[in-house]
Amino acid sequence: MAQAKRTRNHLLGVGLDAQDEHKRITRGDGFNLVGGSEATHERMTEIVIKTNEDLSRKGRTLRDAHPEEVAELLRKHDGK
Repeated sequence: MAQAKRTRNHLLGVGLDAQDEHKRITRGDGFNLVGGSEATHERMTEIVIKTNEDLSRKGRTLRDAHPEEVAELLRKHDGK
């Protein structure tokens, strides 16, 4: 029986609270962050970087980690 090929993950963060006309875009391996106020965009970036660091210590990336593991790490670093 053929095994289904697993797709690679890609994280998209969208901030919707910007009040200025500034365009904020941050791209990295396995993620894109767009929009948000300066504080929101900075927070999204911090959470994704910490998540990437945790995965890296385990020998994985956002692209190849299990989606549940990524979600758990994102919640951990969000503090909510």
